[in-house]
Amino acid sequence: MALTTNTQSAHQVRNQAVGVIVTDAGAAADTTITVGFLPRVVRFHNITDRISDEWFEGMTAFNSLHTIAAGTRTLETTNGISVGSNAFTVKAATILASKTYAWEAIG
Repeated sequence: MALTTNTQSAHQVRNQAVGVIVTDAGAAADTTITVGFLPRVVRFHNITDRISDEWFEGMTAFNSLHTIAAGTRTLETTNGISVGSNAFTVKAATILASKTYAWEAIG
């Protein structure tokens, strides 16, 4: 087997941020969370419904590894996570109203 792409970072973990978000009953909206560093890994968990989205360095914007409560894992290609230089964005379809979320960003 030949590797067609091999992207990796040789950095040690220098930055890590965690947080909790509780949404109200209002309409969902794209949400940007500023962490102050370039995330290489983002984990976003819907604690209420036990659904997780994970983005890893090298993934396309708004893609994520999507895991539902039953354990089924799929590749989300439009409503996942996007990373910028000091923040990450979660699409409105992922951050729903009246839910509790926990997130972790590692740089």
